[in-house]
Amino acid sequence: MKIHEYQAKQLFKEFNIAVPKGFLADGYDEALKNIKDIGFPCVVKAQVHSGARGKAGGIKLARDISEFETHFNNILGMELKSIQTGDETKIVRKIWVEQGVNIDKELYLAITVNRNTEKIVIIASPSGGMDIEEVAEKSPEKIIKEDIDIIDGITADSLAKINACVGFDISAAVCNLYNLFVQKDCSLVEINPLVITKEAGVIAIDGKINFDDNALYKHSELLELRDLDEENPLEVEASKFNLNYIKLDGTIACMVNGAGLAMATMDLIKLSGKSPANFLDVGGGASKENIENAFRILLSDENVEAILINIFGGILRCDILAKGVKDAAQALDIKIPIIVRLEGTNKEKGAEILSNSGLKFFVAHNLDEISKALGEL
Repeated sequence: MKIHEYQAKQLFKEFNIAVPKGFLADGYDEALKNIKDIGFPCVVKAQVHSGARGKAGGIKLARDISEFETHFNNILGMELKSIQTGDETKIVRKIWVEQGVNIDKELYLAITVNRNTEKIVIIASPSGGMDIEEVAEKSPEKIIKEDIDIIDGITADSLAKINACVGFDISAAVCNLYNLFVQKDCSLVEINPLVITKEAGVIAIDGKINFDDNALYKHSELLELRDLDEENPLEVEASKFNLNYIKLDGTIACMVNGAGLAMATMDLIKLSGKSPANFLDVGGGASKENIENAFRILLSDENVEAILINIFGGILRCDILAKGVKDAAQALDIKIPIIVRLEGTNKEKGAEILSNSGLKFFVAHNLDEISKALGEL
């Protein structure tokens, strides 16, 4: 789960990470009432779930009331598209306004999980700011990646390496950010830039936090930070039925049980010259209702031209799945082609149910037959 910058900064404050004074507004009249508490210069910042907002025109410096009014009204409601949103655009519904900071140096600081080493990794650079992606590509030697064993925590040696890399003592910020990462079960925390002021202060003037969805049951307070307007509506709908769904850009909808099989099925679609329209894992114990809801969500994507169902029947028997698929197809009056491969418990019974349904199912008995059917679409 992602949250907005202003929400990340609220958490930063809880963990003693300094941030500029600011306020949130969704209209200019409201902003005008609060700007006197901030003063000028101030920074007007679009609140959307995307990085690279500055390059996309979503962050502006206002030196006086005239510039403030212009920037605020130009950013509010804008369709923001950055290098991180891909083909998607984000509608700006909220704006965060904060005090300008007397910047001397911009650093980069982030913490995430290193899946290769199975450790937490702290990433830092003396070259923070809008061009950090270019720094990573062209000057990787300016970035340090320090693995941290969660049992031992941050050591003095690790802090010394990080401080030497960035050229300033940011030990307090690193330790506080690490505590936030661990205590709130984050998958990513990022400050870009972490600013050294001319007064030698250390301030986070941007913030990004992603949480591990699998740990949210421990943090009811974090669920209140979720902004459904920033999420794909089909993914939001799928989450209501405990379906693991991610929308993609292709035309072949997938319904699979098990994440590994789902990834392999998407690869098969690509190898067959098509593109998957989604990732969808219905889980091992999918019910008739879940299958019907999954069909409805798949069909809500106007790009879908066909549906591929690839099921391994273990906990979920193939005949139960086949009956659920048949009933859902009849209830929803599905007109597009449906390719079904069933493998596992009662696969013959499942294939018989589909073949005798009177509906236009293509029952594939192996991956080659799936690929052939996809090629003929």
